[in-house]
Amino acid sequence: MTHPARALLETTTAALAPDPRANPLVPRIADGTAPLTSLAALALEQTWVIPADRRAFEALAERGEATDPQAAAFFSALAEGEALAGERLTAFTRACGVDEPREASYEPLPGCQAYPAYVAWLALNAAPADVVLALTANFSAWGGYCATIATALRKRYGFTEEACAFFDFFALPAPELDRMATAAVQAGLDGGRLDEERAHTYGRLLQNYEAMFWNALTPVP
Repeated sequence: MTHPARALLETTTAALAPDPRANPLVPRIADGTAPLTSLAALALEQTWVIPADRRAFEALAERGEATDPQAAAFFSALAEGEALAGERLTAFTRACGVDEPREASYEPLPGCQAYPAYVAWLALNAAPADVVLALTANFSAWGGYCATIATALRKRYGFTEEACAFFDFFALPAPELDRMATAAVQAGLDGGRLDEERAHTYGRLLQNYEAMFWNALTPVP
C-alpha cells in the first residue's frame, strides 16, 4: 500500500515540476557559455537568500512547536541545513572573483529576492504543514539545478572541490529530510491541518518566484 503522505508529496512534486524553459541560466552554465559575471551574481544573491531562508525556517519551526511538532522538526532541520550551506558559500563567491568589499556593497536584484521574500511571507502566514508540502515540491527542482551546476563548475569552469561544495550540499540526496517531510505531511493529514489546495498554490508561487530568480540572473544573448 502506498503511504498517503508519500503519495501526496510525489503527486504534488510532479504537478509542480517546472517547465524546462523556465530556467534559462542553468543550461548555459552546463555548457560553459554563462559568463563568470553571472556566476558571481548567483553567488552574491545567495548571500542574501541563505540567511533569509534560515530565519524564515526558524520562525516556522517556532510556530509549529506546540501544535505541529513534526513540521517543526522538519523546519529546524532546514534551518540547520541553510547554516551549513552558508558556510560553504564563501568559497564559491571568492572563486567567482568577488572579494569582501564587493560582497558587502552588493545591491541585490528584486527578481532574485522575490523568492526569499515569499518564503518569509509563508513563515508569517501559512500553516506549517502546508509549507512542508509546498517547499518539498520546490526543493526537487532546486536539487537538480544544483547537481547540474556542480558538475559544470568542475568540467567547464575548473572550479575546485571547495568552490563547488555549496552546490554539492544541495544536490546530495537527503533521505532523513524526506522522512521528516513525509512524517510532517502525514501528521498534517491526520490532524486536519493540511489544506492540499492551499499548499499547491504556495508551491506554484514558489516555483514561479524561483523562475524569476534564474531569469533575473540570465544575461541577454
